[in-house]
Amino acid sequence: MFDKLETLNDLLILQLKDLYSAETQLVDALPQMAEAAKDGRLRRGFERHLHETESQVKRLERIGKALEVDLDGHTCVAMQGLIKEGQITMSENATDEVMDAALIAASQKIEHYEIAGYGTAAHYAERLGYADAADLLRKTLAEEQLTDTKLNDLAKNYLNQKAE
Repeated sequence: MFDKLETLNDLLILQLKDLYSAETQLVDALPQMAEAAKDGRLRRGFERHLHETESQVKRLERIGKALEVDLDGHTCVAMQGLIKEGQITMSENATDEVMDAALIAASQKIEHYEIAGYGTAAHYAERLGYADAADLLRKTLAEEQLTDTKLNDLAKNYLNQKAE
């Protein structure tokens, strides 16, 4: 990709490629998570987030096209690890309630990773004068933050109590 990262623009491109890889991996993982969820609200939340994630992939593709950057060819190792950790969790022998609580914990780790990535990329894009890209990245950031809040509320106000 780069022989050497020399500019903030290089770093933005790397961040965009990483986010693109992360999101495309998540598109593949979310159906498994929805299937593993026993609580209907959690399952529907995963299904909604799948559709949202597909839109986020399209946003990243728009940004890549506008910046004339091919986002393919990079693998987000962090997302690979987070998804693998979630798959290990899903293979555990657990009660339905504990499994749902564990799925939320795994999902929030993913959301927090994405929040950090989108916040960073949005700042870089804004600093570099890519206003449209920054706006799209901030839109996705807001969606990721809202998803995290919904997961947190579901865990704290309902599922964790059932798992107790």
